[in-house]
Amino acid sequence: MINLPLLCSGLLLIALARADDWPQWGRTNERNMYSPETGLPSSFDPGKFKLGTEEVDLATTKNVKWVAKLGSQSYGNVTVAGGRVCVGTNNDAPRDPQHQGDRGVLMCFDEKSGGFLWQLVVPKLASGKVNDWESLGILSSPTQDDKHVYLVTNRCEVVALTADGLGKENVGPFTDEAKYVTGPGKPPGKVGAKDADMAWRYDMIDELGVFPHNASNCSLLILDDEIISTTSNGQDWSHTNIPSPNAPSLIALDKKTGKFLGEDDAHMGPKIFHGIWCSPSAGKVNGKTQVFFGGPDGSLYGFDPKPVKEGDDLHLKRVWWCDANPAGYRANKYPAAKGPSEINATPVFYNNRVYVAIGQDPEHGEGIGNLICVDPTKTGDITKTGIIWSYNKIHRSLSTCAITPDGLLFVGDFSGFVHCLDAATGKVHWVHDMKAHIWGSALVADGKVYIGTEDGTLAVFAATKEKKKLADIDMGAPVYATPVVANGVLYIQTTTHLYAISNP
Repeated sequence: MINLPLLCSGLLLIALARADDWPQWGRTNERNMYSPETGLPSSFDPGKFKLGTEEVDLATTKNVKWVAKLGSQSYGNVTVAGGRVCVGTNNDAPRDPQHQGDRGVLMCFDEKSGGFLWQLVVPKLASGKVNDWESLGILSSPTQDDKHVYLVTNRCEVVALTADGLGKENVGPFTDEAKYVTGPGKPPGKVGAKDADMAWRYDMIDELGVFPHNASNCSLLILDDEIISTTSNGQDWSHTNIPSPNAPSLIALDKKTGKFLGEDDAHMGPKIFHGIWCSPSAGKVNGKTQVFFGGPDGSLYGFDPKPVKEGDDLHLKRVWWCDANPAGYRANKYPAAKGPSEINATPVFYNNRVYVAIGQDPEHGEGIGNLICVDPTKTGDITKTGIIWSYNKIHRSLSTCAITPDGLLFVGDFSGFVHCLDAATGKVHWVHDMKAHIWGSALVADGKVYIGTEDGTLAVFAATKEKKKLADIDMGAPVYATPVVANGVLYIQTTTHLYAISNP
């Protein structure tokens, strides 16, 4: 006989154990691209388009729950929270006929059905591609909580949006959405239930004097009531001049109001190689929270997130820093293939260590790289004392590490190689050539490694010391983003479509 109460309670425990949002880049503030979720498919079929359209015929798919059409370039990695799926893209497939042409767009979909809920439409900067490159769209991976969605726009603004959009009411205190969506100096547009409701906006160009190089990007870090953001400051079109060398690279804002709270004290501005592409992470070190940031000068930093008043300034104080470039790299000229690199990947905090790889703007092509493991319990310049191990067989990388609970580290590089290492020692277990550029990061979940490439291949490996490929799936379009998993569903984002994938 079946004990129904026991069976039901067991099923409830299973359901509760599986339920897990992915509310920010890297799921948690540690930014480790790992999820404890199980029951994910090893393979699936993304299906075929209906004749003459860009709509996927679900009848031709396998293990696909729903598919949503995005723009033509989609770099703002998906996040999932509170029944909302948010993703950054461009406006090449307009959802609103009044918004034609190039725009940055954040789209919000219903988690269960994939139905379109609302969007934030962001006009381009008038300065053009030197600050806001054509068709890139929103690059920021949005950070969500119960009531808000936070992101950095293509206009170099930190914005907070209410979770429900304008469908219920215009919450405020920001009430100029109609003016915002058309841009400065233009007549207001029409906004309604399918538009975003902006709670507040902080313009980093106006307030800090920063000069974003080609694009603005940061996946925001939230620590209690504080938001940590990078500023996207960088070089101008000449690739030699830094218009705002004294502007900050890292700032803190009040989560509720957007009020400026402080800036970093590292003075990275004059040492910027190209631009700021890294997002911050955080972890508890000796019982105290630290913020980790990969600098545009090629150094890795640890900061105290609580601003300290020094004269007229409020500073996030450096706790430690180290050069992530081996000495030989600095002897060569940037951006030469054998020269130094900035840090584009997000630092990962795991088992009281920080892991990050160096890399450059993909436009610079391939080159030598380095992956380091750092001891964040030390202070000051720890280049000689705090680097536990380094791995220079990796090429330039944009990818954030994914580390399993038993210490297997997986990371891709821009040259197309997937590396599996021992997180404690840096020992190499295996390397696989994907034969195509890797822009995103690997996701590790359910004993599997999911990683996509520029040629549209999604590879699935076993998350083991021995190399074992489980599947190669043709997505039909480049996969620049990182796969994520939330509440039993795997999300794969190509440049043009978002796929929600699950076992039946």
